Amino acid sequence: MKKIVFPGIAMIGVTYAFARFSYGLFLPDISNSLKLSEMQAGVPSSFAYIAYCLTLVFSSLLINRAGAYNSIQISGFSAVVGTLCIALSQNLHMLSISTFIAGIGSGLSSPAFSKIAAVNLKPEERDKGNTWINTGTSFGLIISGPLALFFSNYWRLAYIFFAAISFIVILWNRRSIPKTDLQFKQSGLPIERKNRWNISWKRSIHLFIAAFITGISSSIYWTFSRSFLTTEYGMSTMESMFFWILMGIAGILGGVAGNFIRQFGLATSYRGVLLVLLASICLITIPSTISIYCSALLFGISYIFITGVFIVWSVKLFVEAPFLGVSLGFLLLGIGQSFGSLIAGAIIDLASYAFGFLLFAGIGLCGLFVRTPTDTSSNS
Repeated sequence: MKKIVFPGIAMIGVTYAFARFSYGLFLPDISNSLKLSEMQAGVPSSFAYIAYCLTLVFSSLLINRAGAYNSIQISGFSAVVGTLCIALSQNLHMLSISTFIAGIGSGLSSPAFSKIAAVNLKPEERDKGNTWINTGTSFGLIISGPLALFFSNYWRLAYIFFAAISFIVILWNRRSIPKTDLQFKQSGLPIERKNRWNISWKRSIHLFIAAFITGISSSIYWTFSRSFLTTEYGMSTMESMFFWILMGIAGILGGVAGNFIRQFGLATSYRGVLLVLLASICLITIPSTISIYCSALLFGISYIFITGVFIVWSVKLFVEAPFLGVSLGFLLLGIGQSFGSLIAGAIIDLASYAFGFLLFAGIGLCGLFVRTPTDTSSNS
C-alpha cells in the first residue's frame, strides 16, 4: 500500500498545491508585478479550473486508452511545464495560458490514482488509500508556504523550484507505480452489473450537485484568502504565510475521511464536514487573529475531508469504473470552482472581500439539502 500511497501523495501535491492552488498563495506578489486588478486576478485562476474541468471530461477515455500509469506521467509533465511557464509570464494573457497548462495535471492525477488503487489495493484498503492520497494537496501546501516565505518577492524563482520538485516526483512515480491496469469495460459486464451501472448514473446527479456547490463556495477561499489578509487586515508576509502553512497542516487530518465514513456513514460525514467548511469561510471575515487562524485550520481539514467524501461517494456509485466516477465528481467540483473564481473577483471589486466570502458561504448552504446515498456500507 505504501508503495502506491506515498508517491501518490507527492503527485497530488505537485499537481494540485503547486500547479493550481499556489496561484492564490502568490497572488499578491503576482498582481503587484504584473499590475493586475482584483477582477483580472481571478481570470488566470479560472483558466486553471477550466483546464482541470476539460481534462476531467476526457480523463476516463485517456486512462482507458493510455493506462493509469501513463496518465500519471502526463499529469506530472503538465505540472512541470505549467509552473515553468508561470515563472516566465510577463502579462495577463501569458499567465492565463500558463495556469491553463498547469491545471491539466490535476484533472488526470485523481482519476488515475483511483484506478491504481482499485487495481492494486485490497478492498478493505481502498477507501483509506484513496483518502490518504487525496491529502497530497495538504502536504503540497505545507511545502509551498515556506518556499513562498523563503523566496518572498521572488515568486518566479519559487515557481522554477516547483517545476524542479515536480520533475523529481515524476521520476519517483515512474519507479514506484505499477504499470498493470485492468480495463473496466461495460460491454463485458454481466446483466446484473449493467443494471447496477445504469442505477449509478441516475443516483449520481446528487453527487454532481453537491460537488458543484462545494466548488463554488471553496473557490473564493483558494484564490483570494491571502489577498484578503494582506489587503484588508494588513497582515505581514510572515503572518499570511503561516496562515497558508497552517491550512496545509490541518488538511492532513482530512486523510481520516475513509475511516470516518465507515464509522458514521456517508450522509453524516458529508453534511457535517460541509458545515465546518462553510463556517471556516465565514470565520475569515472576523478581524481577529484567533478567528483567522481557526478559519485556516477548519478550511484545511474540511476541504480535504469533503473531497475525500466525494471520492468515496463516486467509487460507491461507479463500482465497475471508479476512475470514471471520480472524474465526473471532480469535474463538477472544478466547474463550480471555475465559475466561482471567475465571479469572485468581480464581486470583491463591486462590494468587498467580507461580502464576497459571506455570499459564497451562503451559496454553500444549499448543499445541505442534497440527497446522499443511504447505504453506508463499504464500497468494496
